[in-house]
Amino acid sequence: MNTTPVRRLPLALGIAVVVVVLDQVTKLWAVRTLTDHAPIRVIGDFIRFRLLYNPGAAFSMGENATWLFTIIAAVAVGALLWYLTRPQPTNRAVGLALLLGGATTHLGDRLFRAPGFARGHVVDFIDYNGWFVGNVADIALVGGAAWLILLSFAKPEVPANG
Repeated sequence: MNTTPVRRLPLALGIAVVVVVLDQVTKLWAVRTLTDHAPIRVIGDFIRFRLLYNPGAAFSMGENATWLFTIIAAVAVGALLWYLTRPQPTNRAVGLALLLGGATTHLGDRLFRAPGFARGHVVDFIDYNGWFVGNVADIALVGGAAWLILLSFAKPEVPANG
């Protein structure tokens, strides 16, 4: 069996598109359902749906630097796309694709949501017991990063001929 890394761009783009679509559809639902409404309990107070517009990064840090997060997201998307054009093992491509999907949808929010171009706020609606409020893109970003960290502890794939 040949485990030589190959270009996985179509697979990665497919996964990234799924993340973007799921994220944007759930944000559309959140805006339509949760605007001017009390939080919806999902698992008691541990998981609730409540609508927030986040101008900052994780935990609303850097609320006055939205333009900087737009630039960082654009660079991340570009770097991930470039890296995914390189030969990759499938398991690494999946982790990178999750990062690409999350970064792409956050970039879209920053570029096209209110209050204006490159200053847009990210729609967050999944409240984790008051610790933080996130969205599907955040789940993909954390999941992709965790997956890549776990892979770093795994035995490297070796070509069948080597």
